[in-house]
Amino acid sequence: MTFERIMGIYVSDAEEYQKYREGMMPILHSFGGSFGYDFKIAEVLLSKTEDQINRVFTIEFPSKDVMDEFFSDPKYLQVQKKHFINSVSSKTIISMHEKTHDKTRGNYPC
Repeated sequence: MTFERIMGIYVSDAEEYQKYREGMMPILHSFGGSFGYDFKIAEVLLSKTEDQINRVFTIEFPSKDVMDEFFSDPKYLQVQKKHFINSVSSKTIISMHEKTHDKTRGNYPC
């Protein structure tokens, strides 16, 4: 099992956000984390928040505890302070859940 977090954010400075991603990626990998999906969104049709969203992604970790350790890691917090704070004007946690690996993933009827 893994722990997955689905995020919606509003990127207000794409170049600075890219620096954030480049800076945090080695730290994320050192915790066994990874991105699963990553979308740039042109239009939001329905939302449970007033915050704007123009990017949606999933981020996965081996467990919730590892995710919590990653987001409180001093190296990550330094990258976040330097690049994330100035490039993202809103963030929304859409969902956090344990995820089982299913080999039939993607074959679900709508």
